[in-house]
Amino acid sequence: MAVDFKNDLNNCIKVLQNGGLILYPTDTVWGIGCDATNEEAVKKVYHLKNRIDSKALICLVANDAMLEKHVDKVPELAYDLIDLSTKPTTIIYESPKGVAKNLVAADNTLAIRVASDKFCQYLINKFKRPIVSTSANLSGSPTPKSFSEISNEVLKGVDYVVNLQPEHENAVPSAIIKLGNDGTVKIIRK
Repeated sequence: MAVDFKNDLNNCIKVLQNGGLILYPTDTVWGIGCDATNEEAVKKVYHLKNRIDSKALICLVANDAMLEKHVDKVPELAYDLIDLSTKPTTIIYESPKGVAKNLVAADNTLAIRVASDKFCQYLINKFKRPIVSTSANLSGSPTPKSFSEISNEVLKGVDYVVNLQPEHENAVPSAIIKLGNDGTVKIIRK
C-alpha cells in the first residue's frame, strides 16, 4: 500500500472518529463524508452544503455484511442489483438502523451504496462504520465533475482533504433505485 494512500486513510479515520468532515474521491464523484452514526457530524454536512436536513444524504458501506447490519430487511432483489449493475448504484432501503437519526428520511428510508472504489472500501472497513457520501458542492450548485471544480467554500469547510486525486473527468452520480419491502421498485435516478 502506497505511503500517501496509508496516510490518507489514517488521517481520514482520525477526522471521522472526532466527528469531522472529509473530502474524498468515491466510486462516483468527489464526496463530503462523515461518520454516518454521528448525528452532530451529519449536522455539519447539512450546514456546509446549506441544505435542509429533510433532504436525505447517501451512506456508503463496505460490503453486504455492513449493509445487513444497517437495514432491517434487505430485499433479495437488492443483491442482484448490486451484483449486476454496470455502474455504481445507490439503493433506498426501508427501516434503516444504527445510523444517525438525521440521516434517515421522513418516510424511514435511507439511501445506501456498497462502495466499489478501493479507497472507500479500505476506509470504511478500517473505520468499521458507514460513512456519509454527498456530492462536494453547495446545495443548488452543480455537482463538480473533477477536483478542480470543487468550490473554495467546500474545501475550507471540511477538516481533511484526501490527496488521492484520480481525475474522473465527467464523473457522474450513482443510479438511485428505491426498493420497498413489499416488492415495489422505483427508479429515482438512472
